[in-house]
Amino acid sequence: MTTKVISVSSAPFSGQKPGTSGLRKKVTVFQQERYLENFVQAIFDTLSGQQGKTLVVGGDGRYYNDVAIQTILRMAAAAGFGRALVGCDGILSTPAASAVIRKWQAFGGLILSASHNPGGPDGDFGIKYNLGNGGPANEAFTDAVYQRTQEISAYRTIEAADIDLGRLGEFQVGEMVVSIIDPVADYAELLESLFDFERIAALLARADFRMRFDAMHAVTGPYAKAILEGRLGAPAGTVVNGTPLPDFGGGHPDPNPVYAAELVAALADSRSGLSFGAASDGDGDRNMVVGRGFVVSPSDSLAVIAANHALVPGYAAGLAGVARSMPTSCAVDRVAKALGIPCYETPTGWKYFGSLLDAGKATICGEESAGTGSSHVREKDGLWAVLYWLNILAVRDTPADVIVREHWQRFGRNVYSRHDYEGIETAAADRLIDGLRARLPQLAGSLCNGLRIEAADDFAYIDPVDGSRSERQGIRIMLDDGSRVVFRLSGTGTEGATLRVYLERFVADPSRHEVPTQEALAPLVQLAETVAQIAGITGRKKPDVIS
Repeated sequence: MTTKVISVSSAPFSGQKPGTSGLRKKVTVFQQERYLENFVQAIFDTLSGQQGKTLVVGGDGRYYNDVAIQTILRMAAAAGFGRALVGCDGILSTPAASAVIRKWQAFGGLILSASHNPGGPDGDFGIKYNLGNGGPANEAFTDAVYQRTQEISAYRTIEAADIDLGRLGEFQVGEMVVSIIDPVADYAELLESLFDFERIAALLARADFRMRFDAMHAVTGPYAKAILEGRLGAPAGTVVNGTPLPDFGGGHPDPNPVYAAELVAALADSRSGLSFGAASDGDGDRNMVVGRGFVVSPSDSLAVIAANHALVPGYAAGLAGVARSMPTSCAVDRVAKALGIPCYETPTGWKYFGSLLDAGKATICGEESAGTGSSHVREKDGLWAVLYWLNILAVRDTPADVIVREHWQRFGRNVYSRHDYEGIETAAADRLIDGLRARLPQLAGSLCNGLRIEAADDFAYIDPVDGSRSERQGIRIMLDDGSRVVFRLSGTGTEGATLRVYLERFVADPSRHEVPTQEALAPLVQLAETVAQIAGITGRKKPDVIS
């Protein structure tokens, strides 16, 4: 008997435009009647050929995920999908979802997450569609979805009871089979194929090496416990805050020195006995690496990972190329030049790396916002980055801070920092950026606070694979000594606007490598204020977060 598809009348909501990684709003916004359904239906209406195919569904365990999954499954059955693979308890980290899509050759996937944003009833919620390659949908697709949200008149679903998301096995939702799967197994198998688990296990067994992984009460807890403590034999308790909670324990699951201050403090305290620390974010795609009293910047981490690829089994044969987002420091560019491989500069957003990875042009990619990954999936991958570092440490038998300092000795140091001004009134943020754009022609060749501006532009990107062009991807102020200041409005927040100011200065002289980061960048901070008039326009005299 054919299951009856029910058409429910609806009307458009304003503002359902996906950002750099899907649609993110407050939970209370998504809880509005028809809001989630409209967006999901717009995605399904934009697809073609999904009849009888497999859809992967899962998320980071934040508040409202379980309710949303039940709604999505009924709508997926109405849309003609033949099977859905769902992580047990609705859990699938973003990189694990990509791995599952790729391994099982699924048609695509819906990932429910607002990444590093806070959770809970008053927190944030998000949803994005990933393509059959495992990566985020491109701009052409998300633009089409947004257009559909603005003209939708009905959504389609079926009548079916909720299923038990906490029990492995197969269930029926209408004519669609739902398989509740182990969320860790496929992902862990993939990582074991890339890294020298035997050597990492030996490192973790040493009495003189202790590590701590802070899962921040987010999705990587089960993954880190299964891999670090399970397969690799790290002592119980190595993973802290390892149980995913709907509100992330009241914390902000963003692995940076501000929100993971406890981990940073523990590594700075010699009494802790810790040698190495790491953390990951809400949905498991970001990472932070910490040595003894030393936080490794994401840009340096990307460069070190590329420079040490020969030590890691999955990458020992060589790298096709590397790629970084434009605001990320140029440290990895210097590694690529030494290796004789191309380095691609893309806009912010992992979707821009997808075509490079699919075309075999790049092997390792990274963003300054704590995201690093490779061709093994089509998302950034927090736990992958941690295992990569452990593999390097195991082979080199050298502390993380020493590895970075030795890297600076060889390549020079790209002193780098990001200043975030969060929750700015949207109109003020737009006025600041529009004013900068208007002044770009006058800035090039000018002198500001004694610093010579060599060039100034609004970054545009032409994809070397498909030829697509992306405009207005960040304002760059480039100095004659190679320093840069970049201004960009983030697309990951849910309230107001976040202004990100990226500061970079290259220091070749080893005697200057230990100058504190903010001290070394102070002239660029002053330049940024003078050029953009941040305080005058936004009222903010200092950033909310410095990372």
